[in-house]
Amino acid sequence: MKNHTWTLVELPVGAKPTGLNWVFKLKLNSDGSINKHMARLVAKGYAQRYGVNYDEVFAPVARLETIHLLISLAAASGWEIHHLDVKTAFLHGELKEVVYIT
Repeated sequence: MKNHTWTLVELPVGAKPTGLNWVFKLKLNSDGSINKHMARLVAKGYAQRYGVNYDEVFAPVARLETIHLLISLAAASGWEIHHLDVKTAFLHGELKEVVYIT
């Protein structure tokens, strides 16, 4: 609430909320000692139905053949290759629809 990313509201009649789960993980050092505790909030997407809870799907996935083609094309053309982490690509996106979670 402090970040103004969500608002606590009553669930409207007929709306279906999406459930959430916390996933906890320990990041370990090479000697087995704990480096840090990590937690993330994950939506239960398996309970959603097309047309009811969502309309479009976007996944940051590329086929291995496509990666090989791009790397070989860059090598043959002398282009520079830059690495990008897309794990957090959707964290700052704007939603067009209203989403209810529980």
